[in-house]
Amino acid sequence: MHLVDTHNHIYLQEFDADRDDVIGRGVSAGVTSLLLPGIDSSSFKSMIEVAARYKDVCRPMIGLHPTSVNESYKKELDFIHDHLHDKMFYGIGETGIDLYWDKTFINEQLVSFNEHLLIAEKNDLPVVIHARESLEVIFDHITMFGPGKVTGVFHAFPGNAEDARKAVNMGFKIGIGGVVTFRNSKTGEAALAAGIENIVLETDAPYLTPVPFRGKRNESAYLIYTVNKLAELFSMEPEEVAGITTANAIRLFKLN
Repeated sequence: MHLVDTHNHIYLQEFDADRDDVIGRGVSAGVTSLLLPGIDSSSFKSMIEVAARYKDVCRPMIGLHPTSVNESYKKELDFIHDHLHDKMFYGIGETGIDLYWDKTFINEQLVSFNEHLLIAEKNDLPVVIHARESLEVIFDHITMFGPGKVTGVFHAFPGNAEDARKAVNMGFKIGIGGVVTFRNSKTGEAALAAGIENIVLETDAPYLTPVPFRGKRNESAYLIYTVNKLAELFSMEPEEVAGITTANAIRLFKLN
């Protein structure tokens, strides 16, 4: 079984004490690639260092997380432009809109999101979208930007079945992780509506840990619990879920 974790923050300090072991457990569980989303300039150095150390497994992306957008966001966007061609990046993001934590910089978030879409379009890279309590705003913005100009994934897909169909019709994949294992989660309904051919797997490690480890630090080895839940939902074998979602990720992120 080969798996791709399309969203993992393995470069954060939560993994400083045992990063080798965590990545080793993931590889032993069949995880062949970890996609590392960018957050902002403050975490860029550690992300690049981790990607270089584990170059056969870790694939960096570059972006400005919406919760990192503030009065200095233009400097952060300049940072992205300045470093975009320093390394091979596999995606643009994590970008998007977050209306859960703070709405102070909503206009700046929209400007930043639009700039990420432009960068993704120009460089033919997928965009990784954070959409916490903001799906309709993001759908509207992508529609205005132009359907078909960019593709990518809605990370930790937060919507219902109708939202999932809308995202897929816009040419995007949906990211499914540990939340699908939670009791009373609606993520399973969204996954079924999207179809297995439009799903990529993710952990968002160290966050969103699946059952039975919910509440503990997440890691790529736990991706198998998401696979097993999707297999149950789609009445498929876990190996088939793994094969299809891995192929989806390879195509989307142009992995070797």
